[in-house]
Amino acid sequence: MLPISYVREHPETIKASEKKRGRDPSVVDTVLTYDQDWRSALKKLEKLKQTRNLVSEEINAAKKAKKEDIAQQKILEMKKVASSIREQEDHVEELLDTRNKALNGIGNVLHESVPVGEDDSKNKEIKQVGDMPLFDFEIKDHIELGLSLDLFDLETAAKVSGSRFVYMKKEAVLLDLALQRFAIDTIRQQGFEMVAPPFMLNRAALEGGVNLSEFQDTIYKIDEEDLYLIGTSEHPLVALKKDAVIDEQELPIKIGGISTCFRKELGAHGRDDKGIFRVHQFNKIEMVVYSKPENSYTHFDHMQQISEEIFTRLGIPFRVVNICTGDLGNKQALQYDIEAWFPGQNGKKGSFREVTSCSNCTTYQAVTLNTKIVRRDGIREYAHTLNNTAIATSRVIASILENFQQADGSVKVPEVLWPYMSGIQVIRPVLKP
Repeated sequence: MLPISYVREHPETIKASEKKRGRDPSVVDTVLTYDQDWRSALKKLEKLKQTRNLVSEEINAAKKAKKEDIAQQKILEMKKVASSIREQEDHVEELLDTRNKALNGIGNVLHESVPVGEDDSKNKEIKQVGDMPLFDFEIKDHIELGLSLDLFDLETAAKVSGSRFVYMKKEAVLLDLALQRFAIDTIRQQGFEMVAPPFMLNRAALEGGVNLSEFQDTIYKIDEEDLYLIGTSEHPLVALKKDAVIDEQELPIKIGGISTCFRKELGAHGRDDKGIFRVHQFNKIEMVVYSKPENSYTHFDHMQQISEEIFTRLGIPFRVVNICTGDLGNKQALQYDIEAWFPGQNGKKGSFREVTSCSNCTTYQAVTLNTKIVRRDGIREYAHTLNNTAIATSRVIASILENFQQADGSVKVPEVLWPYMSGIQVIRPVLKP
């Protein structure tokens, strides 16, 4: 959420941002009212504690003067003050919780370039990269290709786990690992240090990275445990610095996360979302950066360039879009998506579909996680956090199958992946006896 100090100092800026998001900006005034109530209650609590200290001194003075009747009278007074303090502490806590819940509903302050729009149809295309393949034969989508090449088993997975699960097989397994290693090598060359995080987080840690109210249809909860399966390694990686104070000389901190991700993926049922395009379990390489506020948009541009380099070297055509207000989450101030070209989608007319998201969350996550920077002069402020997808393997495998398919039913492996594929350069159909 936003720092309350920023809301106090810049209410009109936040109101303008909320209005741009298509929301009622009066929520800012509501938060400030709750904040004033909390601050007033806190002052009252401080006065009660001062009274308690004064009465305590009076009790000690009366006992030293052997004025036991006055001491007993003051002790009774102390009990009343102590009771009032407990009640006021509860009241202060309730007001703080009310304020923070309202504050959590306010989105991050938007970057000036974010386009206005109600949904993803209003996302703004920034550029296209690469040439879409031209086929002189009847193409297949990735489901047909995967089954004909015996690369995955959807039917058995559905029996033992449910829909949107898959048994990856043969060259698909190698392709998954090759994509991960290629992405890892690429981001390591850019100074990212790899981390394999836990695949489960408790609620306090998870809420620092994501607003659970926005992702109830996405995140899996472990029954009778304060644990959630991660939907991306971004969440444990930003929790890595929970309650930490980072010396500004340590920044930027650049982390590459490798993890399996788990998502419910409810609400999408068309053929374009079947197969391995939208699954409950997939592997992903993520980039997370902790930054000084003044440098975060420079890191945003750099992280976006890394993702574009990955897809350019893979030879997959793509476009970059600036996510509009109606499609942007609360935590993002700015988000660019890479949408890869899938020739087999949209009735085999082709379609661009999202494969990466690069986000600058500025201080939004750091406030909830209490992640701060200490400057050389001793001043402390919240860090900026950024995240970006390097590779989400299942969707990229689907795109490779569709873009690199050949007339004989085979699929060429992108040349940049050859060193990771145990000598396999072409995935060929299984010859039936």
